[in-house]
Amino acid sequence: MPFINLQVSGKENPVLAKELAKCISQLTKDVLNKRSEVTVVNVSFISDELWFVNSESLAELKTKSFHLHIKISDSTNLKTDKASYIEAVHHSLTAILGDIHPVSYTAIQEMKADAYGYEGLTIEYKYINNQKQNRLANRK
Repeated sequence: MPFINLQVSGKENPVLAKELAKCISQLTKDVLNKRSEVTVVNVSFISDELWFVNSESLAELKTKSFHLHIKISDSTNLKTDKASYIEAVHHSLTAILGDIHPVSYTAIQEMKADAYGYEGLTIEYKYINNQKQNRLANRK
């Protein structure tokens, strides 16, 4: 259910992309309690010469940066969970990428359950259907 876009400064590197995807998937599972089997991570690279902070390229600044954007279902995590996730992402990506510019962002977008889904079904429908199945199972 989480869809994650991770933009990383630097040259395209499939080995690094796989390492980053594994790391982010694990953090998403451990910190936000999201199921790995429905977590998608899209990693893209942007040249240091084309990434700017205050009109200076990362190549000029001699540093790296990232922007992580994750979509999750609304109201499924506490503020403390989200704060912990943002901190864990920054710490982990700094450990993998090295010197990270302070202006590296993690954005958590909470999507309404009736406007977000997979398998052609909304998260709201899946939740209601699961609750119904659990009630029926408990009656037996």
